[in-house]
Amino acid sequence: MATFLYMNLLQNEKSPYLLQHKDNPVDWYPWGDDAFAKARAEDKPIFLSIGYATCHWCHVMAHESFEDEEVAGTLNQHFISIKVDREERPDVDHIYMSVAQLLTGSGGWPLTIVMTPEKKPFFAATYIPKKSRFGSTGLIDLLETIAEKWTKEKNTLLKSATDITAALRHLNQNTTTGDKLNEGLLKTTFERLARHFDPVHGGFSRGTKFPTPHTLLFLLGYYQQTKTPLALEMVETTLKNMRAGGIFDQLGFGFHRYSTDDEWLVPHFEKMLYDQAMLLLAYTEAYATTENPINAIVVNEVITYLADRMRSPEGGFFSAEDADSEGVEGKYYVWTLNEIAQILSPDDAALFSKTFQISAFGNFMSHQTPPTTNIPHLDVAQLETWLKRVSVDAALDQPRQQLLQQRQKRIPPLLDDKILTDWNGLIIAALARAGRVLRNDSYVLLARNAASFIKENMTDPNGALLHRYRHGDAAITGQLDDYAFLIFGLIELHQATKDIEYLKWATTLEETVKKKFLAEDGSYYLADAASTDLIVRPKEFFDGALPSGNSVMLDNLLKLSRMLGNVAMEEAADRLAQAFYKSANRAPEAHTHFMLGLQFAMAPSLEIVVVGETNDSRTQALLDAAQNGDSGNRLILQKTQANSAQLTALAPYTKDQVALKDAPTAYVCTHRECKAPTHSPDTVKKNIQALIRQPVEIHR
Repeated sequence: MATFLYMNLLQNEKSPYLLQHKDNPVDWYPWGDDAFAKARAEDKPIFLSIGYATCHWCHVMAHESFEDEEVAGTLNQHFISIKVDREERPDVDHIYMSVAQLLTGSGGWPLTIVMTPEKKPFFAATYIPKKSRFGSTGLIDLLETIAEKWTKEKNTLLKSATDITAALRHLNQNTTTGDKLNEGLLKTTFERLARHFDPVHGGFSRGTKFPTPHTLLFLLGYYQQTKTPLALEMVETTLKNMRAGGIFDQLGFGFHRYSTDDEWLVPHFEKMLYDQAMLLLAYTEAYATTENPINAIVVNEVITYLADRMRSPEGGFFSAEDADSEGVEGKYYVWTLNEIAQILSPDDAALFSKTFQISAFGNFMSHQTPPTTNIPHLDVAQLETWLKRVSVDAALDQPRQQLLQQRQKRIPPLLDDKILTDWNGLIIAALARAGRVLRNDSYVLLARNAASFIKENMTDPNGALLHRYRHGDAAITGQLDDYAFLIFGLIELHQATKDIEYLKWATTLEETVKKKFLAEDGSYYLADAASTDLIVRPKEFFDGALPSGNSVMLDNLLKLSRMLGNVAMEEAADRLAQAFYKSANRAPEAHTHFMLGLQFAMAPSLEIVVVGETNDSRTQALLDAAQNGDSGNRLILQKTQANSAQLTALAPYTKDQVALKDAPTAYVCTHRECKAPTHSPDTVKKNIQALIRQPVEIHR
């Protein structure tokens, strides 16, 4: 191992990922003008490495190559090397991940790009071993080959870079075709998901399985509209198997990143904030749809994990926990039978080991851990029985708590403690919706505090959003996802609290989105026009691990337009939806969050205004009636004496909606048709149930 006598330029950064590389012998630069100017002055290609702090293979490549003097010598002699945290700069990551997919057909992290000083790429790969092996070119050989070509065949590399950049720009051209989206696309999406569904273990692939909670949310919406049993079955099977499997941390709660097998047993052990947020939404919506108590218990468990491990003292939420501890993936989370026997009493050890499938033979195969190592998991057939017992029976929960306390004495995985606006927007949405559906004010308070943190710490003096906060420093211009996801969170917070300030903030941010990111075709760029350090302004339509900013903006525009009676917003939503046409028709199953917006646009909706004071029990009865049951397509406003002027300014149609006969009054509008105002909670429920329980027949 080399002895490092200096630090490179990453020492001045805030990103935990960049700081992991600050004492590499590689002369790393952060992304910025200095690096590109030096590359031009010295006529050297750029070696760009993109990753993130909790990325397992990023660690492997770092230890193997970037801490190595031989690799560093080659990089420092022939290249200008740049490190990028993909979570800090999702725009840069999106551009060069698109390059990797164009050139190799796949992508991932660590992402390795070689490009010209003008940022035009001509080589892309993911993890590269230090030395060539099994037919794969090693990093040293690759760097030497590229350096030689840069000297002897530079024009060939420059032409390739120009061609690749042209192809990249073509991806961001106008996608509108003039064709119209219709309900048949929803049915096609459902049918394609059904074809890929694993009826035994849930999920929609074989081998590696990702949770993809927005797919589950689409299926729940499809079930609510059509009452197709298979749609609900796919959701319930998947959610139960995930909660029972090793992908769920059975001791400390929270979900790991993904499963490496069919059964959700062996996870990739990192925990991401956005996964917790999106899965919270899925379990909450499943509970709203079925009232199955398992889903409510899982919601509580995930929020317990978030509050214990992921929440900053100021109220924002951290980004992730690493998969590795002490250089070993999963070491923090796994157990041998002997370890459990040494900690628990014989009876508790027997009960715990039987319940959580712990055996002397082990179930986790890794060259870094003993073969007798186990990942605690449950028998899915016994899941409901166990969860109901553990919530009331200390005989099962006590040994879990004992082992958790013992586990906390281990060296924990790295906590990536940067706070991101976009991911916090998602967690605000999830907490607010969970609090509203489960009638739990403490969940809503967590969401309120996170929103306050962003407003106080992650906005500039003009109200524009900043992307990243760490250790008192807020920086990086906000991108589309920051605005879209936070608007989503604010809409959900307004629905949970009826606080008009959240609605006002959401509409202000929507105006900023229009000014900063709107493209000619009605879609939105990921970065604003001021981002001059990019070779293209990227757009994203696909819903991957995260929904795309465009998908979320479609849902935001539709909901805001319905709540506010704003025709211009609805027209903007229609243009945005049409911009999806080519991409969504080609692979509808890869656009499931977009399909949520399409469901909302095409199904009957309810816009409900309750006029009355919050401290009046009759007002609360009307609000409870309006919110009762599954979420459906309902949006609720509350008009009080205090907010009347503000609400009328936002939603002029509410001006004439008043408390009739000086009693709290509900105005229920369905599918642009308003029912007679009522003082009766039963009438409100009747009108809602008649609409949302009516199956919709979807035609092609």
